[in-house]
Amino acid sequence: MQTDEYLKLAEVEDRMWYFQGLHALALEALRCGLRPDLAGDVLDAGCGTGGFIKRALPALPGRGVAGIDFSPLACDLARQRGCPRVEVASITELPFADATFAALTSLDVLVQVVERERALAEFFRVLKPGGLVVINVAAYKWLWSYHDDSCQTQHRYTRPELVAQTRAVGFVVEQATYRNFLTLPIVVAKRKLFRRATDTSDVKPYPEPVEAAFRGIMAAERMWLRHVGPMPAGSSVFLVARKPAAGKGQS
Repeated sequence: MQTDEYLKLAEVEDRMWYFQGLHALALEALRCGLRPDLAGDVLDAGCGTGGFIKRALPALPGRGVAGIDFSPLACDLARQRGCPRVEVASITELPFADATFAALTSLDVLVQVVERERALAEFFRVLKPGGLVVINVAAYKWLWSYHDDSCQTQHRYTRPELVAQTRAVGFVVEQATYRNFLTLPIVVAKRKLFRRATDTSDVKPYPEPVEAAFRGIMAAERMWLRHVGPMPAGSSVFLVARKPAAGKGQS
C-alpha cells in the first residue's frame, strides 16, 4: 500500500466498522477452529499497523500472536500501537522454519502480491500439521476501482478461484464464503456510480451513526454465516482451511 494509506489505517483501524467486522469474524474462526491439543502461536501474515494483533492477543489466551509486513512503516506503527512481535518480511518468503505456527491469518493481503500461489505455499509450510489458515481477499474483478488503485491491489478473487488455489498447495478447505453481501449495493454505488476524481481509498472515519449502522450489518452477517451458511455474493471472499494432520491426506 502507499505510505499515506498506512497512516490512515493506523488512525482508523481500531474503530472503523469494516475492520471491527472482519476481525470479529476471523477471531471467531480461530476460536472455533484452533485445536486445543495443538500448541503454538498465531501469525498475522501482512499485519499492517497491527489492528488484528491488538484484538487477537486478549481474545486468544495462552497463544502468542506475531506479525510480519512488507512495509517498515507499517511494522513501526504496529510496534508503537502495542504489537512487539512484528518484523519486516514478505508473505511470499516468510522468515520462519517449517511447522512453526498453530494458525495463520492473512486479511486483505494476498491480493496485494503477484506471486499469490507462492504465498499460499508459504502459509502451508509454516503451519504445523493440523494448523488453521484464515484468509480474506477482495472479490470480483468487475468491482475494481479507485480503492484498489490506492491500496495497490494486484488481483480480486472469486470464491471458486480462492478455493482452488488454496487446495492446490495442500490445504483442506473448511469454509469458503463471500462476505459484505448486505453492503455490496452500497459499495457498487460508491465505487462505480458516484466516484469522484479525488477519491483515494474507502479507509476513512465515518460519522458515528453510519459506523453504528454498518457494525450492525456486520453482526447480522456473522449470524447469517453461523446459522444459515455461505453468502451468495459480496465484496470480499472469506476462507478457512486446515493443513492436514500428519499421516492424513487431502479430502
